[in-house]
Amino acid sequence: MESEPAATPRESELLAENDRLRRICNALIERVESSGAASGAPYTAFEHTVLLAEQVRERTETLHHTLDELGQVNTQLRDEISSRVNIEERLREAKQDAETANLSKTKFLAAVSHDLLQPLNAARLFTSALADHEVPEASRTLVGQISRSLKDVETLLGTLVDISRLDAGVLKPDIAPFAAGELLDALAEEYHQVAASQGLTLHYVPCNVVIDSDLQLLARVVRNFLTNAIRYTRHGRVLLGCRRRPQGLEIIVGDTGPGIDAGQREAIFQEFRRADTRDEGRERGLGLGLAIVDRIATMLSHPLTLHSVPGHGSSFSVLVPYGQLAAEPVTRAPSGTLPVDERLAGIRVWVIDNDPTILDGMQALLGGWGCQVVTAVSLDALSRATEDQDAIGADLLIVDYHLDQPGPNGLSVAQKLCETWPSLSVLLVTANHDAAITARSRELGYGCLLKPVKPLRLKMQLLNLLER
Repeated sequence: MESEPAATPRESELLAENDRLRRICNALIERVESSGAASGAPYTAFEHTVLLAEQVRERTETLHHTLDELGQVNTQLRDEISSRVNIEERLREAKQDAETANLSKTKFLAAVSHDLLQPLNAARLFTSALADHEVPEASRTLVGQISRSLKDVETLLGTLVDISRLDAGVLKPDIAPFAAGELLDALAEEYHQVAASQGLTLHYVPCNVVIDSDLQLLARVVRNFLTNAIRYTRHGRVLLGCRRRPQGLEIIVGDTGPGIDAGQREAIFQEFRRADTRDEGRERGLGLGLAIVDRIATMLSHPLTLHSVPGHGSSFSVLVPYGQLAAEPVTRAPSGTLPVDERLAGIRVWVIDNDPTILDGMQALLGGWGCQVVTAVSLDALSRATEDQDAIGADLLIVDYHLDQPGPNGLSVAQKLCETWPSLSVLLVTANHDAAITARSRELGYGCLLKPVKPLRLKMQLLNLLER
């Protein structure tokens, strides 16, 4: 037999290393078997250790993977938060831009309304003066139609401005105590004529309870009630009256019109929504009146109430808190009759307005009532116009708030004249609805009317000032 080839040095080295490792392995096995568990399973502890090590490795890998995912989520969250911050910043900027634009729109409308109200005020004064003159019956009818058209323009313009000011939040109430009759008597006199022109009867129950509200804004509410009642009532009557409630005075306007279905009673207080009366014989409004009423009542915290029976009529009411005057209210003219012009005959009246057309209208209207009128565009012009007269002065001053600038406003002019003529009664006339102006007028003891001036309201204000 042939002998096996001799191992190479490398093979001998590997065999020797293999023997050495085998001896080490046998020694380890003997040590494990000698220290094995009592149960006799020598490899149990070793296998358990290996299993735990594998579990630790797997869980460590899982943890690292989870941390990586959390890092990615955190990065996404940071990006999303940054994006939302940018969006919120843009929204704040857009909101500020919208508010600025809304305020600019409001200021623009206020300025435009003032410019529009000047000629409208003059036109109302001229038509009222013309109505007091003896004119042919056909012409009197035309005068009445002109007056109604001017009133419609006034209503539309006032509605536009009111909606804008309410939306912008710049219309602030001027809350003060006053006798309810101060408001309701003038409205009753005005709407007696309106109702009669539509073949209706207005029944008014006077009330002089003192209430606490903004006279001009409350007048807007009741005026809308009366306008709607007359507009939608074809036959019968309209009622204006009050009820004393524990929480305040309830001012009510009722009618014998078609009534309002239950399903429409909330909708009619929304913009551009009107009751469906199926009556095409009468002119209908834009559907903004009750929307303004609702906003004004909410701002004044005066609850509104609507009661209606379809086919039998409706009643709208507003609840106004009671107030208390510092002094006894002035004696008022009896309701149902116009104050007699003789009470104004011979009364000396100064009128200051920077619009010559307004002055001409005031001259015609007041002159028709028998007043002695001096008109002027400024305080200096009034001084020149009266320098040749005696030192008696005047009984009444009617002054516009917005005079030529630069220069004093109407309140400053009135105060200066009252320093010389302490007994001078003052009526401020303005197209500015700012509550601060009316509040300041009241503090000074002046009357205040908003343009366009209603002749009946002007007459009653003058009589009240004279009675003070």
